[in-house]
Amino acid sequence: MDMPAPPPGRTAGIMRFVRQRIAAREWPPGARLPSLRGMALQHGVSKSTVVEAYDRLAAEGAIRARAGAGFYVAGPLAPLALAEIGPRLDRQIDPLWVSRQSLDLGAQALKPGCGWLPDHWMPRDAIRRALRQVARDPDAPLTDYAPALGLPALRSQIARHLAARGLAVDPRRILLTDSGTQAVDLLCRFLIEPGDAVLVDDPCYFNFLALLRAHRARIVGVPHTPDGPDMDRFEAALREHRPRLYLSNAGPHNPTGARLSADKARRIRALAHVHDLILIEDDIFGDFEARPSARLWADDDRSRVAQVGGFSKTLSASLRCGYLIACEDWLDDLADLRTATTFSGAGLTQAVIARLLRDGAWQQHTRLLRQRLASAMTRAIRQLNALGLRPWHEPEGGMFLWCRLPEGIDGARLAQAGLQQGLMLAPGNVFSQAQTASSMMRFNVSQMDDPRLPDRLATLIRTCPR
Repeated sequence: MDMPAPPPGRTAGIMRFVRQRIAAREWPPGARLPSLRGMALQHGVSKSTVVEAYDRLAAEGAIRARAGAGFYVAGPLAPLALAEIGPRLDRQIDPLWVSRQSLDLGAQALKPGCGWLPDHWMPRDAIRRALRQVARDPDAPLTDYAPALGLPALRSQIARHLAARGLAVDPRRILLTDSGTQAVDLLCRFLIEPGDAVLVDDPCYFNFLALLRAHRARIVGVPHTPDGPDMDRFEAALREHRPRLYLSNAGPHNPTGARLSADKARRIRALAHVHDLILIEDDIFGDFEARPSARLWADDDRSRVAQVGGFSKTLSASLRCGYLIACEDWLDDLADLRTATTFSGAGLTQAVIARLLRDGAWQQHTRLLRQRLASAMTRAIRQLNALGLRPWHEPEGGMFLWCRLPEGIDGARLAQAGLQQGLMLAPGNVFSQAQTASSMMRFNVSQMDDPRLPDRLATLIRTCPR
């Protein structure tokens, strides 16, 4: 049987637009599609192009025609497809593509684009020792569920650790989660409704974008600078979009390595009061700082600030545990939401991490990490400069470098070509809501010591189409 010819470019574009709206639940089952004339005017195509697109979608079963009444979305509701939400991007600049490649590529692949430390940098012997100690403890939570807020022992250890960094926190205001990502997800579930505007940095951690799309938020990017968001643009976005919350990294910023200044932190907190804005700061990289930078979380007013942390970057991605700190009025409701969605945390994991924090192994490990990262940063800057990649900013701590590619090279094409050479890269536009970072690339300095990397990167840059 002959296969049907693929639809022409404009027809395919209309079909893709309709599928995206259906996947994003903007057009639920039974919703009426725009008229043929309206769709044609909106997209600058002929009515016949729209007719062909609608007919093809009807043949697929995505929509159905009603005689004399137009076209309607067919039911039932299609499964959620995050890759279809928002403007359709090439897969190489899709944040979920980057995450999947990072996780699924084999051990022999080079991963200067991933977001974690090498396995041999992690405290494996200390983890094994803690596992044995917990296994021998007759009171360890080997089989039972954890309390709703998490193990008190770990919450107390986290409070002591934060106090050593200058952040006074009552353990009763700490809710343990299965990861930092889950903590952000819980806060988004709790605080925003579909269609709410949310401010993010541009660029920002790419999973913020994917997660906010899953919550049907209206994402508004604010350009980032070496000491925090561009405040003129930040204030303009507050006036124009009336956002519900601002989501950002504390400490070394992902992907830029920038550090929030004390002045901007004060200005953001003041604006949050004026504009009824909630602030969420993800402090997952805070322990990479030898000299702590400013935080939005402040002792004098925490009524509209939530902070998120975790141990996947500094301790183990396999011991999945994060936490969130929020005002007392929110905590019971957040704990209820956490119970409704996952019922209970991993008590055994929490016990192992509590043991690591209690015996000092983790504190010693993080001191060593800061030293290793500082050396790796110096080497990486020198190495990338030799290849014609220029750092946007030289970070004070952390593991990320945000670099400008040589003239004419597109980060997405470079990342796609890199896969063919067993090289996982993180192109700039995956971090940019406005899609204005095609000439940028994020590098993880801890993943750049492999002797194969310089030649492989040089070859890739030399042969990449311009």
